[in-house]
Amino acid sequence: VVNAAVSQAGQRMASDAYLDKVMGLYAGHALAPLLTEGLSLRRALMTDVVMQEMQELQASGRTALSATGFALEAQRMARFMRQHAELSLAFMDVGGWDTHAGQGGAQGQLANRLAALGQGIELFAQELGGAWQNTVVVVMSEFGRTFHENGSGGTDHGHGNLMWIAGGAVAGGCVRGDQSPLVPGALHQGRDLPVLHDYRDVLAGLFQRMYGLRPAQLNQIFPGTRPNNLGAL
Repeated sequence: VVNAAVSQAGQRMASDAYLDKVMGLYAGHALAPLLTEGLSLRRALMTDVVMQEMQELQASGRTALSATGFALEAQRMARFMRQHAELSLAFMDVGGWDTHAGQGGAQGQLANRLAALGQGIELFAQELGGAWQNTVVVVMSEFGRTFHENGSGGTDHGHGNLMWIAGGAVAGGCVRGDQSPLVPGALHQGRDLPVLHDYRDVLAGLFQRMYGLRPAQLNQIFPGTRPNNLGAL
């Protein structure tokens, strides 16, 4: 059984009344024990996050800076996972990628967001310690950006995208998968990158290697996929 916790900046614990209603929907169902386990882990995680934020708020009142953003959340997640060995899969949601205007290049809002993302992954790895050697981090988005810059100095929603795969268990340091030349005839509708790999195939391939899942089990998670971890593991 793989448990999942979801952390998002500004998110707070759901009310007990709401969670009781959710549990009521699954009363007597075969998934009820799994739901109870998952909600318990979620409540513990959010309690930990809220308590730390309260401590930081008090510290900021003594002229100390308040640590916020993805980097801090990633560090907290790693610490929580070290303390809860039963938690083997976690999700984090990072916003701020709608760079329709003033995107910048090596410097600018996109570069700043990427720097914060990289810092968060670095702190996540440091906090995990030795467990990082058996860890895989996947960074992905539900949309890409157009290849060409628009009139506002930004990019619009695109078709194809990329995935970052990091971790001590990853054979990294290279670009994997099929590539498309950046020429007009190869761009999707002449404006952005085409989709060459289904992200579900990549995740299925990673899960297959990490958890030893059989084809029938993978098909329950990602129906109809063709597992392909692109040689990353």
